[in-house]
Amino acid sequence: MRPAPRSPPALLCCCSAGLLLLLLLRWRRWKGFWKKVEAARQRQEEGLDRMEKAVRSFREQALQITRETNCITEYMQESETQLQQARPPGKPGLLYGVPVSIKDSINCQGHDSTLGFVKNINQPMAEDSVLVQVLKRQGAIPFVKTNVPQSLISFDCKNLIFGQTFNPLLYTRTPGGSSGGEGALIGGGGSILGFGTDVGGSLRFPAAFCGICALKPTGNRLSKKGIISGIRGQKSVVAAVGPMAKDVESLALCMRALLCEDMFSLDSTVPPLPFNEEVYSSTQPLRIGYYETDFFTMPSPAMRRAVRETKKLLEDAGHTLVPFEITNVDYVTYNFCIRGMFADGCTSFLKNFEGELERGSMGTLFWLAKLPNCLKAFVSWIAKPFVPRLSNIISSMRTNTVEELWSLHQEIEESCHQFIAQWKKLNLDVMLCPMLGPALGIGYPGKLSVAVSYTMLYNSLDFPAGVVPVTMVTDEDEKELKGYQGYFRDWWDRTLAKAFHGSVGLPVAVQCVALPWQEELCLRFMKEVETLTLKKNQLV
Repeated sequence: MRPAPRSPPALLCCCSAGLLLLLLLRWRRWKGFWKKVEAARQRQEEGLDRMEKAVRSFREQALQITRETNCITEYMQESETQLQQARPPGKPGLLYGVPVSIKDSINCQGHDSTLGFVKNINQPMAEDSVLVQVLKRQGAIPFVKTNVPQSLISFDCKNLIFGQTFNPLLYTRTPGGSSGGEGALIGGGGSILGFGTDVGGSLRFPAAFCGICALKPTGNRLSKKGIISGIRGQKSVVAAVGPMAKDVESLALCMRALLCEDMFSLDSTVPPLPFNEEVYSSTQPLRIGYYETDFFTMPSPAMRRAVRETKKLLEDAGHTLVPFEITNVDYVTYNFCIRGMFADGCTSFLKNFEGELERGSMGTLFWLAKLPNCLKAFVSWIAKPFVPRLSNIISSMRTNTVEELWSLHQEIEESCHQFIAQWKKLNLDVMLCPMLGPALGIGYPGKLSVAVSYTMLYNSLDFPAGVVPVTMVTDEDEKELKGYQGYFRDWWDRTLAKAFHGSVGLPVAVQCVALPWQEELCLRFMKEVETLTLKKNQLV
């Protein structure tokens, strides 16, 4: 006998009960979510209160700058004990007593590495990363962790847990990212040495935007063991960990300290290459390649002037400057960098956001990543005649087969060898390159993912690259910006012009690049640029 059909009121009651249950479960999840966020913020505030009670000058300055810029996420109270310990017997480490700040994603025992994700709150790390272990053995005192954008895949610095970090030079501007908390803290005088990571410019953007120096080494010159990546497992675009400081000599001191037996024994995948003092200290004239644009992202007037003025300073000092023809940056950006990072169709990247309310500061790129392969292909085809750059980005985010990924890796390797061959044909020592700047307004990096072309090239090639501030935006630069149209004259170019606008007085940097494993030569070149710039400014 068939059961009698349910009456409409009964069905309505069942549906209402189901809906109420769903809403209740969602409400409970959100309540737990916000409780974790509130607890993390409370811990951040308590840490700042402890710093306020401390009398050490570096803590006072760090406290002041973080109150202004929101750059510190956690205070390491164990640093007080380390600071009070007696001087060790024998020869102290090169960084003895030096307070250092650490990017959120670099593991420190007993502290979270959140990457801006709520799920990572209250998940303290069981041990220090190799980098932090070596720093401590060299006498350094890690005292704070610093803010990052959610997922790290952004050159802004904002997440749902700790909020937006501001540029210490102008609070309406981003400090850059993903090592943005480091850039703001050091740029504001709250730390003298800090550490970040770089997979597309994440050390160099904050340094350039905040008017400080940074070195992105060759990917495996310093250990990455115990450092969390935004997209775990991808090898197409090489990530690196490196130092940030107010001056080049501090970076060199740091590399001297880190390139030691402790680093090589704690991580045997790091080649045992101690710091080459002879290369760094050399005064021989250099043969320097240079270019003013990559023909993909049109440089701002201040960027172009920064390269030209630095070129003249170097020539006047006796160095030889040789034009370098940069080509195919658009192909490298789409096919090596974007395609390489998202070769699994963005699956690994999107997995980071499961259960999270915030969706990062990547703007449109995040939503494009969620499209299925067939829809990505269709949207790319539709967009091609109107916005070709967007079309290329979408098609580069599709899922690759294993065969396609291996073929991509082979192509990246061949491209690197071709670049080196062009470099050696000109008999170059180092390269002078533009660096995106000045600092963009807050929120603009999420709309301008294409603007990473100047930095990401050297992650693809895996060359060491450093940033040195050389000038500031002038009124004349601002006037010339009115004629800025970009190479594509699309929405991105118009948006970048707006992001540059109103920047008089903000710093502009250049990039100094060397061949793989030649960090000492890169630092020597950076030191030369820094010295000549300081001399010029003293004469003005």
